[in-house]
Amino acid sequence: MAKNTSLYFRIIEGRNLPAKDVSGTSDPYCIVKVDNEIVARTATVWRNLNPFWGEEYTLHLPMGFHNLSFYVMDEDTIGYDDVIGKISLNKEHIAAHLRGIDNWINLTRINPDEEIQGEIHLGLEILQERHTKALRCQLIEARDLAPRDISGTSDPFARVVFNNKTTETATIKKTRFPHWNEVFEFELEDGLPTEGMSFTVEVWDWDMVGKNDFLGKIDFNLDVLQKTQMAKGWFRLLPFEKNEDDVGGKLGALRLKIRLAEDRILPSMYYQPLIDLLVEPVITPAKGVAAAGPTIRTTLSGASQDYDADLASTDCLNWVEDMTPLTMLEEVTTVESRQDVAVTLVKIFLGQGLVLPFLDYLNMREVNKTTDPNTLFRSNSLASKAMEQFMKLVGMPYLHEVLRHVINRIFDEKKYIELDPCKIDLNKTRRISFKGSLSEAGVRECSQELLKSYLTDVMDAIVGSVEQCPSVMRVAFKQLHKRVEEQFSEADNEDVKYLAISGFLFLRFFAPAILTPKLFSLRDHHADTRTGRTLLLLAKAVQSIGNLGLQLGHGKEQWMTPLHPFILQSVSCVKDFLDKLIDIDNEGTELQQRVVFHPSVTIKEGYLHKRKAEGVNLVTRFTFKKRYFWLSSETLSYAKTPDWQVRSSIPVQRVCAVERVDENAFQQLHMMQIITQDSEAQLHIMYIQCKNVNELNQWLSAVRKASIYNERMLPSFHPGSYRSNRWTCCLHTDKTVRGCSRTHSAVTLGDWSDPLDPDVEMQTVYKQLLQGREKLKKKYLESLDAGTGLDQEGRSQGDGNKEAGVERNRCFQDRRISAAARLLDVIQDLERAHQAFERREKEEQANEMLVP
Repeated sequence: MAKNTSLYFRIIEGRNLPAKDVSGTSDPYCIVKVDNEIVARTATVWRNLNPFWGEEYTLHLPMGFHNLSFYVMDEDTIGYDDVIGKISLNKEHIAAHLRGIDNWINLTRINPDEEIQGEIHLGLEILQERHTKALRCQLIEARDLAPRDISGTSDPFARVVFNNKTTETATIKKTRFPHWNEVFEFELEDGLPTEGMSFTVEVWDWDMVGKNDFLGKIDFNLDVLQKTQMAKGWFRLLPFEKNEDDVGGKLGALRLKIRLAEDRILPSMYYQPLIDLLVEPVITPAKGVAAAGPTIRTTLSGASQDYDADLASTDCLNWVEDMTPLTMLEEVTTVESRQDVAVTLVKIFLGQGLVLPFLDYLNMREVNKTTDPNTLFRSNSLASKAMEQFMKLVGMPYLHEVLRHVINRIFDEKKYIELDPCKIDLNKTRRISFKGSLSEAGVRECSQELLKSYLTDVMDAIVGSVEQCPSVMRVAFKQLHKRVEEQFSEADNEDVKYLAISGFLFLRFFAPAILTPKLFSLRDHHADTRTGRTLLLLAKAVQSIGNLGLQLGHGKEQWMTPLHPFILQSVSCVKDFLDKLIDIDNEGTELQQRVVFHPSVTIKEGYLHKRKAEGVNLVTRFTFKKRYFWLSSETLSYAKTPDWQVRSSIPVQRVCAVERVDENAFQQLHMMQIITQDSEAQLHIMYIQCKNVNELNQWLSAVRKASIYNERMLPSFHPGSYRSNRWTCCLHTDKTVRGCSRTHSAVTLGDWSDPLDPDVEMQTVYKQLLQGREKLKKKYLESLDAGTGLDQEGRSQGDGNKEAGVERNRCFQDRRISAAARLLDVIQDLERAHQAFERREKEEQANEMLVP
């Protein structure tokens, strides 16, 4: 049974931060570390003591973690950045908050003795002869120790403390991966009480001048050790006893949102009954309901499908009002969790090859129960959230292709654009005109022209993108168009079929991506204030176009009026674009089965710096060459420029590790290495430098996801480089020696390109249902036990229809109760399976402890 840990955190804002600059302000940003490894860096908010970031991340950690830390820094253009304070939360504290943490937390001072990282490899054994007993300690090695010297390394030695006796190992210079392999023995005196007696191993950084720096320690209880007789393995180093330095908010506070999800993933066979229940109403939506009605035809063959359902009213009930396990899932989810549930369900049905009938099922229910076309898909229902997440999952490369050019242009030009007279600042207009500051009217006129130029680029890219749009998206829109047209067939509702599609494509896809490009991976950083205002105005205009101009003139923002003619002219182009978009044959649609993007689609691309050759020992400015990289699920390619005809390519299936590189390996920041294996089992390392820590983490995550199913992944690697006939990390002279640090190839950032994992997705659904189990019982089963009248509605319909009404309602209630009972049975079976695996796991752990 596999374990899966997902850590979600959002850094919302800070307040009352101390001033670090002579100007009386600070330039704060946050660094996030998981077990002392940097996983994220927020944007810098300049000259602000109450910054807003609003950045969120999801980190997948299959191996688990111990601590999550947030460091607030003040960026300085000269010298080192100042540390303002930190927040450190251990895993146990986060896990204790079942619904997550959403609160203001005060910053504390940083204590160097608490900045501990790394592990130590020890062998402990009780040696007992006829008349003597001794404790034997073998200090083998350590790894990933904290760097305490300016070179980015340390000079570590180990100290053993037992029964008032102290011994030390040799000092290994300039490494964070020391190998000691020294053995110490301590005689255990007869009659010496061992209760509460401990054996301590400390690791220190030796300094020629001043006191030595503490690197961590580990304590062993002698009583426990005597019972097991032997302990050997890697042990995590810990700090000295922590004295929390709460300065009462004097260093300010962060508002954080943190949620931890830890799951044991069962084998696939255990989730199959739940999959069958969820899939059943999708592939046969009127099964058992429309026995006397028309036949529902569903054909699924390979990667294509033809889905057509003529759902007329039946003698029993309208199937749209019926309750199925799938719709019950919507009932037990909160509005806050519905987005997570929606993306999970979309991934499940993508993996089943049923995403089109799934969306059609939800959309048909939503359309048929909507009486006012103006409210269609305006709520946060499961149908609207599922369509929104579906577009992100399968359409992100398409979105990038359409919008990247104009978004990059806006960021590069940094034009001052403002239409609201209340917000125009004439002091900021000098970059608009070489003649100096413009008048307010001049600013508005220049802003209108610039905004129309950007808007033209956006709309031209969108309406010309029919062929680039994924076929599965086009078919989904075609089905939606058909359902809306059937429900709202009146002449007055002619635009509703267009609004239904444009509401998703423009209002929930293109406009949000324009407003916040970073959240859609269009940019690595948030926009500055000036660029952000331009993006906001542009997103408002695109949103109005997506609404087909129907709400123009009704809002409070009358200063947008100069753009109204352009918006109205674009409406006909949008309708024509949507007509072409849904003009596609269902039969030729290819559905992705195990991945959400086609293998040839570029997952990530951009300029990076590649090390010139493996054999170069000297590190100069010519060692790294700028190259443009492309990553798909099949290859990692690079060339001199994006337009260069000749590309070098590495098959992703040959990747066996993707890891960070120590700063001291090349005296460079933000380095990563991609280790590949050729057909002759020889390892090759490509060293790459990124421009910042966020880009580094994104590339690490992207390549790891693309290679996550590779068979020959390495268990360890060298975080340094092999130069001057030795590894810079562990100082070994043998180039082929095994790695000195364990790999992290399964640690990834969550985003749209996550591989499909049906078992993980089904576990998420099971947890939602488990939380809502009591609600299901109360609503569907306890009502039956209480004997609530099932025929009240039938009796109110008049004497002529009384019996028919009673029968309809009895049929309706019977189906609801049957569906709830089946679902509750599956939930109970999964719960029992989890309990059985947990018992087996505890028994195995207990047996391992008994074995010497």
